Amino acid sequence: MADSSIPFDLDNPQLSAEIEAGAFESGNYPYKKKLKTKEYEETLLALQIELVKLQSHLSAHGGRVAALFEGRDAAGKGGSIRRYLNYLNPRQNRTIALSKPTEREQGQWYFQRYAKHLPTSGEQVLFDRSWYNRAVVEPVMGFCTPEQTEKFLTETPQFERMIVDEGIYFFKFWLNIGQKMQWKRFHARRHDPLKQWKLSPIDRKALGMWGEYSEARDRMLDRTDSNHAPWTIIRANDKRRARIAIIQKVLSTIEYKGRHDKLVCDIDPDIVQSAATFLKHHRTDE
Repeated sequence: MADSSIPFDLDNPQLSAEIEAGAFESGNYPYKKKLKTKEYEETLLALQIELVKLQSHLSAHGGRVAALFEGRDAAGKGGSIRRYLNYLNPRQNRTIALSKPTEREQGQWYFQRYAKHLPTSGEQVLFDRSWYNRAVVEPVMGFCTPEQTEKFLTETPQFERMIVDEGIYFFKFWLNIGQKMQWKRFHARRHDPLKQWKLSPIDRKALGMWGEYSEARDRMLDRTDSNHAPWTIIRANDKRRARIAIIQKVLSTIEYKGRHDKLVCDIDPDIVQSAATFLKHHRTDE
């Protein structure tokens, strides 16, 4: 399926040299190369040990963690969640990735099918996409009305206030990538027999709708970033740095016995941004 707005043929095994060369630094990404393998693997393992400590703390004290992972297609949400959960007990640590709503769910309160998956005592629940579908994907693709989106944007801060007031540690991550990096990752999916299933007709259509997604994202961040439930923007052209930063953000927010403060609190400010900072500068980050 060709799209004149995409400067290469997705079905051609060869990606243009210009896109290949410029992908990593697209969106004014602050690094020229990905984190070295040795440093990445050592840091990730150390942080995963910290996550095991956190798991013990939550189990002992009845703590609950809910984290949303949002971002454009191919931003690295699923991979980040897998590294986070890699050594944790699957009975206490779950991924939620819901398919499109059933006919029954379509007749319910919009948040209802998500609310039932929020964590119980001692649990962590990581949402691979979430209720924020209604703020970005659905309006861009025409799957909901403008009135439904407006209602969602108005109600969401109230819904999230209830989550936080319930005592749940609540995190919202937006993984942001440059346009050329998305092109490169989509092209890789198309020609990897193990990943072709990830590339849907909706994904192909989204490739030509970069601007529409940007506008929807900005509106979402502006309307739903709050003091009680702030967005954390992760600059994710380098998946390695993104995964480390996400884990650090969670660990640095929760006090637990034996926490390695130097490791978990040394968060790279070039990778992690507030929504306000991102919205102020993102037009030069595209």
